[in-house]
Amino acid sequence: MTTLQRTLAEARAAGRAALIGYYPAGFPDVESSIRIVQEMVAGGCDVVEVGLPYSDPTMDGPVIQQAADRALAAGTTPKDVFAVVRAVAEAGAAALVMSYWNPIERYGVDAFAADMAAAGGSGVITPDLIPEEAGPWISASDAAGLDRIFLVAPSSTDRRLKLTCDASRGFVYAASLMGVTGTRDKVAATARKLVERTREATRDSGLPICVGLGISNGDQAAEVASYADGVIVGTGFCRRVLDAPDLDTAGARVRSFAAELAEGVRAAAR
Repeated sequence: MTTLQRTLAEARAAGRAALIGYYPAGFPDVESSIRIVQEMVAGGCDVVEVGLPYSDPTMDGPVIQQAADRALAAGTTPKDVFAVVRAVAEAGAAALVMSYWNPIERYGVDAFAADMAAAGGSGVITPDLIPEEAGPWISASDAAGLDRIFLVAPSSTDRRLKLTCDASRGFVYAASLMGVTGTRDKVAATARKLVERTREATRDSGLPICVGLGISNGDQAAEVASYADGVIVGTGFCRRVLDAPDLDTAGARVRSFAAELAEGVRAAAR
């Protein structure tokens, strides 16, 4: 079992969903981003997705794009990303990387997988990679013992759901709506239906289903936790750092936000 698999299994055994936070490495600088992910874990995140900043983030909304742009301007590299991954693992949470495919391919697929595993990472989320084109990544992740997380969406056909779930390991990422990341007033009505459809595709494997996009407070986290195995939140963490006057304030706000989300997730214990 990877740390991610064990973490999700423990949350399921406790009758609750896992809280998964996202934060881009290097924002506003590498050392500060390490401080922020540590606060996320201290506040209650079971899993942290470390974002690899990229110049063409097709799935990211304006807040995460702004954070990633600042990380890129600060000179953040994949090696820095692995340093943040290591910090997450050392803080006691399961560490993932979320990255578009181009940076992984440029780094070297096998080398990326090996360095991720060496940093203590559990797996990688690849939002723009589909299973049919993932042969090199499937081989590399198998060799390194990493989980590979693909995405499904409300537009996914039943065939696409099955194909994606069969190729995924760790969990499958259910994008709750057709759009980019960001906070919203309410959870998309498509989220529950997508999870129900994906459950059919994972009936034999029991693969966990985690929901992201648009979750911005504890009540919404509780709502999603009532039917999903994991609740994914990213924009709210970035927003609190962007709006803070200094790192100490940012850290306190991030920890408080994580605690609010963790309370919501636990309130929906099933």
